This record gives sequence, structure tokens and C-alpha cells, in this order.
Amino acid sequence: MRDEVKKNRSAFIPHPSSLIPSYIPPKRRFGQNFLADERIIERIIREVRPLEAETIVEIGPGQGALTSRLIEKTGRLCAVEFDRDLIPLLHEKFGTRANFTLIEGDALAVNLCSVIAPSTQARVVANLPYYISTAILQRLIEQRACLTEMVLMLQREVVERITAPPASGERGFLSVLVEAYCEAESLFDVPPTAFRPVPKVWSTVVRLRVRPQMGVVVANENLLWRIVSIGFAQRRKTIFNNLRSAPVDLISLIEKAGGAEHALESAGIEKERRAETLTLEEWGNLSRLLESL
Repeated sequence: MRDEVKKNRSAFIPHPSSLIPSYIPPKRRFGQNFLADERIIERIIREVRPLEAETIVEIGPGQGALTSRLIEKTGRLCAVEFDRDLIPLLHEKFGTRANFTLIEGDALAVNLCSVIAPSTQARVVANLPYYISTAILQRLIEQRACLTEMVLMLQREVVERITAPPASGERGFLSVLVEAYCEAESLFDVPPTAFRPVPKVWSTVVRLRVRPQMGVVVANENLLWRIVSIGFAQRRKTIFNNLRSAPVDLISLIEKAGGAEHALESAGIEKERRAETLTLEEWGNLSRLLESL
């Protein structure tokens, strides 16, 4: 990954500053909505509270609205930008700063733990495009070994799903995943008028603190997430019916436990319940039961 980063840097050829536009229109295909409200920008900075002794990763700096504030307060800022048309502009604005590193790449593919080296931990700040926010969030959780906190701007409905408690109609796979690895705190809503162009939806800034240990004890995390995924496969069905429709290899485990009804009973879960009513610990009970077979 370091070779890839070096390649990205070396491939950049600075343009004469007179040829670099001061404003580049947002691209619809990238889901770009640039944050333009100074009050919202300042409020995000207050929530982040950048420190001189830390490394911060900014995903999707865009035209640098948040970048310009972060770079003044944090010891080191690593920005990951996918839109190559924005790279010259960001280099022009911040390239002379010793504490700034710009990586041209896809946040879904970049290894952040390598990017922040020699730092071993960092925080993430991002205004994520709506169409890919869930995928990036899952990718960030995968890299939690080197991340301590994420302050993210997401579509409000996504944050409602992330923070949904058991029995809430908004609760789904993402709710359980985030709860297992992070402590989630919804901070404040952001109106559409804070962006250019103006989107049709509200946004919410959320803080995710990475747990030092997973919120539920299981030996096989992959099995846990397969079970949770199957449980939410058809939301209108009960957990019992969804388990009966599991893939063959998982059905084999369930049969070893005496069938779906007996497995649920052994895990302390009534078969008539739906997946959104289960707590994280109940998912863990079911996973531990099956992994012991």
C-alpha cells in the first residue's frame, strides 16, 4: 500500500497556479454536495476538537472547507480524495503545509492503517456521499485496529438506522454491526441548505467511538455476521422463518442444534420474534450456540 501511495503522489504533476480554477463544480456521479455553511463547519470542528499531537484522516475533502480548519489545529492531516479533478486544487491550497498529506484514491480501497504510518492510531472526519456512505462506514469498521473515533456526516436516515435500539423499526444489520464495534452518538442535524448543490435530504453528524473490545463475546465473528445477515434477510418474517431459509452449511449447524426452533429456544429467543427486536447479546447467544457444535 505504501508503494501505491508513493505511486499516487509521484503521478501528480503540479499545474501552474494560474490554470487551477478556484471552484470546481460538484459531480453528480460522485454524489458530491460541498459543505458551505460556516456555522456548521465551525460546529463540526468544535465536536472534533483536533489536537496537535494526533493524526486525523479526512475522507473526501472536496474543496477544503473542513480541511482548512483541521489543518490549523491538528498535528498531521491525511486527506483521501477520489475525484482527480480536485487534486490540483487541494495541492494548491494545502500542499505547502508540512502537516498535510494528500492521497488520491478510493476510500473503499485505501488502507488507512498504512496511510497514517508511522502513526499507529488516528481519528476520521468525513462528509460522506449518500450513495456510498454505508459501504465506507463498513470499511472503516474493518480498519478499526488503527482508528479510535469517527465524526461522520451522513444522511439522517442512515444515522437513525445506526443508532436504532432493539424493537425499533429502523434497526437492521448496520445497527447491530455498529453497536458491536462502536459507541454511537448522534450530535446534530444539518439542513440541506448547508450544502452546494442543495440535496433533497437532511444530514446528521454522528460520533462513533471505537470500542476497545467488541461489545459481545463470540469466538467466530464471521459466523455472527452471517447469522445477523440471515436474520434480517426478510424483515417481515420471524427470525425462525429466516433461519429456516439459511444457506445449506448454516442449516447443517442449525440441525445439529436440534433445528431452528430448538436453537432459538436454547439461546433464549422466542421463535415468533423478528430480527429487529433482538439485542446484541441475544445475537451473541445464538452465535455462541452454533459455533460450539
